[in-house]
Amino acid sequence: MQVMTPAGDGPWPAVIMYMDAGGIRPAMSAMAQQSADAGYLVLLPDMFYRFGPYGPFVPREVFAGDFRAVLGPLMATTGNDKAAADTGALLAWLDTRGDVAGWRVGAVGFCMGGGMAIAAAATWPDRFGAVASFHGGNLATDAPTSPHLLAGAIEAEVLVAAAENDGSYPPAMAARLEAALTEGGVRYEAETYPAAHGWMMPDFPVYDEAAAERGWAAMLALFGRALNRAL
Repeated sequence: MQVMTPAGDGPWPAVIMYMDAGGIRPAMSAMAQQSADAGYLVLLPDMFYRFGPYGPFVPREVFAGDFRAVLGPLMATTGNDKAAADTGALLAWLDTRGDVAGWRVGAVGFCMGGGMAIAAAATWPDRFGAVASFHGGNLATDAPTSPHLLAGAIEAEVLVAAAENDGSYPPAMAARLEAALTEGGVRYEAETYPAAHGWMMPDFPVYDEAAAERGWAAMLALFGRALNRAL
């Protein structure tokens, strides 16, 4: 688990960042610090802790080979339901800190972390004021742990930023998630970016700087609006 804070003494609103399948690595830590530099205490938990020591991985090298063989065993140790359960301990830990402002926190997830962020916000609805999913996959499936099944419990404002031509989140799945959010009365914004799955990750081969800057701006606008209101 890593914790990044802005300069100064705080207190600051807190944000939990749910990693992608590449795990904890320099690029992921840098993204957490980037969020912290915008004025948030950022908690970056290792969702693969059940697996034990690993990596750090270099995504460009992993994707050049059979990435499922490398990352699959780690991904099998976690999931939306486990991440949501783990979030209870993360929130309890945040509650011990004197430099966290407000009761409601934010969540942001990338790739597999997108579903985790949504599931966490639904499982702990009174604790989350904002949640963002970037190129999240499998957000509305027939699996019993599909995030869309929890939509009715979400109190947070939600941002769903999808990737173009994403096999893990096709248009029909997007429509299914948005229907669930609408039926649940969730305040949300959903948009498909003209970029590939993983575009936000600076160490991915598909990283898109312009789209990433736009994504960061949308996320920070959401956090500024929802978390500051919740203080």
